[in-house]
Order: sequence, then structure tokens, then C-alpha cells
Amino acid sequence: MQYKAIKGFKDILPHQVGAWNRVESEAKRVFELFGFKEIRVPVMEKAELFARGIGEDTDIVSKEMYTLKDRKGNNLAMRPEATASVLRAYIEHKMYESYPIQKLFTIGPMFRYERPQKGRARQFHQINAEIIGDPGPRLDSELIFMLLYLFSSIGINNTTLNINSLGCPGCREPFRDELKNYLKRYFTQLCPDCQRRMETNPLRVFDCKVDRCNQVMKDAPSMLDFLCNDCRNHFNSVKAYLKELDVDFVVNTHLMRGLDYYTKTTFEVQTHELGAQNAIAGGGRYDGLIKEFGGPDSPAIGFAIGVERVVELLEDYSADKKEGPDLFLAPLGKEAEDKAFIWLQELRKGGLRGEMEYRSLGLKAQMRHADRLRARKVLIVGEDELTKGKVILRDMFTKEQTELPLDNLVDELIRLLVR
Repeated sequence: MQYKAIKGFKDILPHQVGAWNRVESEAKRVFELFGFKEIRVPVMEKAELFARGIGEDTDIVSKEMYTLKDRKGNNLAMRPEATASVLRAYIEHKMYESYPIQKLFTIGPMFRYERPQKGRARQFHQINAEIIGDPGPRLDSELIFMLLYLFSSIGINNTTLNINSLGCPGCREPFRDELKNYLKRYFTQLCPDCQRRMETNPLRVFDCKVDRCNQVMKDAPSMLDFLCNDCRNHFNSVKAYLKELDVDFVVNTHLMRGLDYYTKTTFEVQTHELGAQNAIAGGGRYDGLIKEFGGPDSPAIGFAIGVERVVELLEDYSADKKEGPDLFLAPLGKEAEDKAFIWLQELRKGGLRGEMEYRSLGLKAQMRHADRLRARKVLIVGEDELTKGKVILRDMFTKEQTELPLDNLVDELIRLLVR
């Protein structure tokens, strides 16, 4: 029997890992610049955490969560998103006691049972950043600025920033009523899912991908017309700060995002290079969620980046295009192989990236291997070199060759090649 990966769960192969490492390492570098600290949370939580935070009526909770019962009958779920877990940790460990404002990020897999397609898998990966404890519009604009700076730093510039405001519970309730009355007039034109959403959570109709629902929503009421003074001033300030930071944006009144916990500022970064799955990052403010989870009444804002979609934009970048080892050792004969093996470990301890051929191959075959690895230099050592007490160091790019004495060979190679 041949085993294969579960549908919707994909292997990340060695030639693909280079792009993943590039995205993740650059994210950590940028986040550190902006004062963020990494947090690592479990991939499994109590199912009620996500139901309460994301919303019982969302597709994520009602259709897509991977749930199970443990041996004690507890309802558990593989995390479909990271924010709820980060906030649970924030509350559980009373992180607010050390300092009221926390900047946290996490990188890892999420799980949703949905139809696998291009840009969407059942195990997918996200980079999440959260700022907890500051209600001001400055941090909204700073978070968005950091997100776009990260994309620029990894070479993704052809993007569009969409922003909107979802208001607060006080001004959103009359909007929901107005939207529901609007949808009733077009009930028969809505898909079955949206007919259900109209009763349970009419804002979710904005997220529908069915064409006839999109046509209905073109003339739907705008949340911006229902904002209270505080929410309107907040949104106007966010826009003003983004302009001061030279950040281009589009106000998209249909942007609602897929989670119930958002308030006030919401945003999404889109690209035109991925087809239908065009969102590569999104987020927003969720000022009431920490209190909802039993913590202090702390405001918060965050975003999530879809790593698979970002990597797809960097598909030309691979480990094969990165620099190879500093030195490839090409021993000829048993005695040379044994000595080269010891040298290789000592060279690595000294900070030199080294490789060698462990099979007993001829020099031509070993040189081809070194060339495939894109090695900078090759150290050739055989019976003649051992007898003479000198080895040959060959530059793979200039083809120049020099002789090095066996005495203190490791130290000399480290001096010459470690950068």
C-alpha cells in the first residue's frame, strides 16, 4: 500500500523551503524593528474558544473547524485562526500586568475543512501580528504601514490596500437592521447560504462569492453612513495618518472580513496576480473580544498573512538560487576520505558551510556534484596530495587552483573562506 498526504494537507519540499524561510525570517526581522515579540500557542484549543470569539454563525465555526472529543469528552478544535489563541494566552498568563501594551506575533499552521483549491488548503499557514492595549488610530495606521513595509521588503509591491470601518456595537446594530430590511427585498435572488445568513448574521452576505449575491450587494447600505461620532472620527484619523505615511488605500464599503469580532478599522491587502484568491493579508480592530473572553477591557488590533499565497508570488525564489556551500571536499581513496570527514566536521564547527561526497566516486563525478551544489571552492585531496603534504584548493568560478599545506589546514581554510 502506498501512503499519500491527506487531501488538503501538503508537503513543503526542500526546493520550496527557501521561499518560506525568506518570508518568515523577513517577517521576524520587520516585527522586531517595530517592537513585536514572538509567542507560540498550541494548535489545539477548546472548541468553545473559537465559537465564542469567531462567532457560532460563521462558516468557519459551523462548517470548517476540525473538532474532536478527547477521552474525557471535552470538545476540542484544531485552531482555524490564531487571534483567539493569542488572546487566551494573554489573559491566562496575565500579560497585561507586566505592561499594558503588548505587541505579539506568531507563525504557524491553521486548519479549516473546506474545498481544497489553488491558494487554499485544509492545513494552511499564517503570520499573525497583534497589538493589545491601545485604542488609538495611530496604532491602526502603524500596523498597516508595517504590513505593507514587510511586503515591500520581500519584493511584493503590486498590491491594493482596502480599508473600511465596521463601527462599534452601538452603531452597527441599526446598520444590521437596515441591511436586513434591504436583503428581504431580494430574498429570492440570494443563494441558500445567504438566505440563512440574512437571519443569523446579515453582514456575512458581503463575503459571498456567488455572482447573483454580489449583484444584490452592489447597492446595499454602507456601514460608513451609520457610524457614530467616535467611530467616524477614528476612521477619519486612520485615513489621515495613512496619507501622512504615503500609504495609498481604497475605501471599500463592502469589506467586512470573515470573523464576527471585528470593530472599527478593518483592512485587506489584495493582489491581482493570484486570480480569485486575491487576498494575501487582512485584519482589523477587535476592541471587545478580550473582555468577551473574561479578560480586562483591553482594545486590540491585528492582522493575518496567508503564507502560501505570499510564497506563490515568490515562486521564482528557491533554495536552488541561493548560494551553495563555502567548500566541497573531494577526497580520493580511503585514507583521504577518512581525513576529509574529520576536517569537514571541524570546518563546520568553525562556521564554514561545507559538504563532501560520502560515496567513493572519481574526481569528475565529485566535481559535477560540487557544481550542482553551487559550491564556491573544492578541496581536492588524494594519495598524491597526502604524500606531498599539500592539497589543492580550486575556485569553482574562476577555475584558479592553489596549493595549501596539510599543516594547520583547517585553521587556514577557516581564515580564507569564513565570511
